[in-house]
Amino acid sequence: MSTLKFNIIDVDGALGTATPAPGTRLRLPKWLKRPLPAPGMAYTDRVIEDLKLETVCESAKCPNRTECWSNQTATFMILGNVCTRPCGFCSVPKGKTEVVEADEPERLAEAAERLGLTYVVITSVTRDDLADGGADHFYRCVLAVRERIGAQVEVLTPDFRGNRNAIRRVLEARPDVFNHNTETVPRLYNRVRRNSVYQRTLDLLKQVKDEAPEMPTKSGLMLGLGETRDELLEVCADLRAVGCDMITLGQYLQPTAAHLPVERYLPPEEFDEIGELVRKLGFSMVASGPFVRSSYHAGEMAAELHLT
Repeated sequence: MSTLKFNIIDVDGALGTATPAPGTRLRLPKWLKRPLPAPGMAYTDRVIEDLKLETVCESAKCPNRTECWSNQTATFMILGNVCTRPCGFCSVPKGKTEVVEADEPERLAEAAERLGLTYVVITSVTRDDLADGGADHFYRCVLAVRERIGAQVEVLTPDFRGNRNAIRRVLEARPDVFNHNTETVPRLYNRVRRNSVYQRTLDLLKQVKDEAPEMPTKSGLMLGLGETRDELLEVCADLRAVGCDMITLGQYLQPTAAHLPVERYLPPEEFDEIGELVRKLGFSMVASGPFVRSSYHAGEMAAELHLT
């Protein structure tokens, strides 16, 4: 078992662990800094724009975008840029969904080829308006990447409203890793992950393990939304109980003033401590740190499991 620490740390001030007063925002602590853009970022931007693709890097205002795009990697977001779920933490637009583009799998595969990717992460908006939630489109995207460049593929899916046949359709593509995020603890679901069900997430991960025992499963949580450590560890124990192999733990960052506020910034040392506690539950891989996200260094996590 291993714990990956993807922290870029600049700690020379007080630990930002206070809870803000109502209506105020916590000051961003000094350790939450990112590198300046490098030349590769412009190339990645051109590829994404040229092929008219969406990325969660942009839509979710990921703090790691500069680093990842500078290294010519990105997390592709399929099925449009409009989500049907009103989650309180996410900056992906909500509203009227877009038409599913039949050629998107081929364009995505071309982008992966141009970027020289050997490990491709594919996620999507939630499409509750589609009968299968977009599962067949996931299937087609995985196959398109494999056929074009033979890369390994990790899928980061929505919950498909618990549709077991939809989940099975994605499994038929044989992704190398099946990722589905838990996001937060059950007590906070109504505020953080509205219209989602905690047990549905556990059931999805269990189905993947039941039907494809050899396929690594993965989930992730955001910290700093008001959860307690006991609640967090209970969720992690639930994930292990359904066979989840890998887990990511990162700091929630408020994308805009209209989104849920940060209740607490956890210092890097606390992420390390929590990571060690979670590792003891039996996960094959734990990534814990302020900037950790579901797809951040996903290929490295897979490599640690000897998948790449």
